[in-house]
Amino acid sequence: MTMQMRRFNDPAQKRRLRRGMHILPSLFTTANIALGFFAIFQTILATPDDSWHLDHAAKAIGIAIVADFMDGMIARLTHTASDFGRELDSLADAITFGVAPAVLAWVWGFRWLPLAGLVDWRAKLIQIGAICAFLYLIAGVSRLARFNIQKNPQPSNPGRPDRKYFVGMPIPAGAGVLAAIVHFSAGRPPQDWWLSTIWAVLLVTVGFLMVSTWRYVSLKGLDWRKRVPFRTVIFIAALIGGIWFFSRYVLFFLGLTYMLSGVLARLQWIFVRKPAPPSPPPPSYEEAPGH
Repeated sequence: MTMQMRRFNDPAQKRRLRRGMHILPSLFTTANIALGFFAIFQTILATPDDSWHLDHAAKAIGIAIVADFMDGMIARLTHTASDFGRELDSLADAITFGVAPAVLAWVWGFRWLPLAGLVDWRAKLIQIGAICAFLYLIAGVSRLARFNIQKNPQPSNPGRPDRKYFVGMPIPAGAGVLAAIVHFSAGRPPQDWWLSTIWAVLLVTVGFLMVSTWRYVSLKGLDWRKRVPFRTVIFIAALIGGIWFFSRYVLFFLGLTYMLSGVLARLQWIFVRKPAPPSPPPPSYEEAPGH
C-alpha cells in the first residue's frame, strides 16, 4: 500500500498519468471526425430511391454532437485541456458540424426537386440552395474562429450573472437543427418547391444565429460532480428514453426549441428590459467641489 501511494505521489508518475489522460478526450474528438466523414459519405451514396442514406447521415451528425459534448466535459473534469486539443476539436467541428451538414442540407433540400413544369425555377432554386448551404458553412466556421480568439465573450443581451451563455448559437446546435429536420422526414427529400424555399430561408437563419451576439444557454456551467435533485435524474432518464423510442419527434422538438430560445431571449431583452436610470445632472457652479 505504501509503495502504491509513493508511486502515485511521484511527480514523474503524475506527468505520465496526465499525458495518458489526454488520450480519452482525443478519442472522442477522433470519433467526432469519423462521424462527420461517415455523414458526408452517406450523403454521397444517397439516391432518390435510397434516401435512407440521408437519414443515416443525420443520425451520424446527432451522435457526433454527443461525442463533442463528451470531449469537452471529459477534458474539463480531468483537467486535460490543451491548446492542441482545442485546435483539433475546432477542426473536427468544422468538418462534422460545418461541411457535413452543408452538403447534407443541399442534397436533401434541393438536389432532387421534381420538375413539375418549373424547369427554370428548379435550376435557380438549386443554385440558391447551394449559396445558402455555403452561407451556413462560412457562418459556422466564422463562429468557430470567433470562439477561439475570444477570452470572455459577453452576449449583447446579457442574462443572469450566475449562468454561462454562448455568444451566438454554437455550431453543433446549428448542425443539430438541420440534422433533426432531415431525420424527422426519415431522409425523404421535400417534393414541393415552396418547402425547398423555406429550407433555404432556414439555412440562412441558422447561419445568422450562429454569427449573432445573442445569448444561448450553455451546459458548460453544470457541475456534473455535484448532487442534483432526484427529479432531475428522472427527467434526464425520460429524455433519453424519449430520444431512444421517438427520436424523430423529440429531436425535432429539441432542435427547434433551442434555436428559438435565443430569438425569444433577444426579443424579451428588447421589449422587457428595464431602462437605464437617468444620469444625475451636472453640478452647478455653486455646488461644484472646491467652490
